[in-house]
Amino acid sequence: MRGKVHSAGSARGAPRQGRGQFGKADEEFLEGVVYQSLGAARQDVLVGPRRGVDNAVVRIDHSRVMILTTDPISIIPSLGMETSAWLSAHLIASDFATSSRAPEFASFEYNIPRELSEADKAAYITAMGRVCGSLGVSIVAGHTGTYPGAGFTVIGGGTMFGFADENEYLDPSMSGIGDVLLMTKGSAIEATATLANTFPSYLEERIGSRLAANARQYTRLCTTVRDALIASSVGIGAEGVTSMHDATEGGVLGGLSEMAHASGNAFLVHEELIHVSEEARLTCLAFAIDPLVSLSEGTLLLTCREGRVGEVRRKLRRNGIPAFAIGKVAGRGSGLWSARKRGKVARLLPKRDRYWVAYARSAAENLT
Repeated sequence: MRGKVHSAGSARGAPRQGRGQFGKADEEFLEGVVYQSLGAARQDVLVGPRRGVDNAVVRIDHSRVMILTTDPISIIPSLGMETSAWLSAHLIASDFATSSRAPEFASFEYNIPRELSEADKAAYITAMGRVCGSLGVSIVAGHTGTYPGAGFTVIGGGTMFGFADENEYLDPSMSGIGDVLLMTKGSAIEATATLANTFPSYLEERIGSRLAANARQYTRLCTTVRDALIASSVGIGAEGVTSMHDATEGGVLGGLSEMAHASGNAFLVHEELIHVSEEARLTCLAFAIDPLVSLSEGTLLLTCREGRVGEVRRKLRRNGIPAFAIGKVAGRGSGLWSARKRGKVARLLPKRDRYWVAYARSAAENLT
């Protein structure tokens, strides 16, 4: 489950989400408040909210489970209604697909900003229905309205869910010692796409028109639905892929840290093997953010049995999705570690993703 910013104040002495802090809540606030406020404890909850877990899993009978995930939905005016809806649906579906299953049903809450015209409201909601249809998802519930305080870019939330046999899904706790760490596409995909489309002239002045135009096209890379379903089609568990996670806030290193935490194992990563495209590198440099810890929806992180790595990578490549081996699940310890020269290793502590700070600063400075 991705941590979200909660607007309610903390109780006296409780951890607090930093005032003015953008993006998902920090681990102290999640552990001290969110994860302590989960209502009734039920034995049917097989996988509940915790760091590094994209989906909840609830048992519905002796052999079947329901998988579900929730996330914000957004309208980014510079991207338009169609693309904003596509991104919103695919971001939720990408989380779900890390289970190795495709979502089946959805519920959306639309808190539409007053500034949006009736035509744009209709265009966004119509596009959401069309995108969900292309994903095979049926929208079965929701709420639509306009209220004081609603605004861009987050305009509500969505949940997707579906069903599976108990032995037919993955979660990040299933990785095993000796598994290989893989990533698809590259780093900072969503940060690159959104910044390039929101501040096009500013970026062109700094990296040139060709690379800036390429960066704007990264929007359609901001999904891991196909990545996850193609990779897991080779096999799951002992047959191939053992866990998956999409790199969102916190980027590749943040996602790997979350996976390591959820698995209880040590992840040993070779940072020099983490692919950063020229467009991503220069875009992040222009906005003073680190591509290894910046918003990267579109990057799938996965662990795989060593003997099936070649087949997984070949199948992804045949479908136009590059995949890179970047490390291993180590045998001792826990957390995320970086391999150094001469066999030395160093612990990598989570860094704050500065994407939202850079976005807010650039918007305040009216960069275009």
